[in-house]
Amino acid sequence: MSDTPSDRPPLPDRLSVDPRSPHHAAAVCEHDIGVRLNGRERHDVEEYCLSEGWVRVPAGKTVDRRGRPLLIKLKGQVEVFYR
Repeated sequence: MSDTPSDRPPLPDRLSVDPRSPHHAAAVCEHDIGVRLNGRERHDVEEYCLSEGWVRVPAGKTVDRRGRPLLIKLKGQVEVFYR
């Protein structure tokens, strides 16, 4: 897949990978996105917000009654980028 920077949409302030979320952007999620929290790259991020400085990640193997993972919010310096 040869994406050039001009082919990619700009990264939003807030993004979720869940299609039911109002912050889901399908055009952005088609590309490989990297997220760093406090300088360490995270591969399990479900949602992020740059302006508020948090990410949501699954809380282990815990799921709710509908089978979706429970998410916890981690705060810190958030950086997002295209890989």
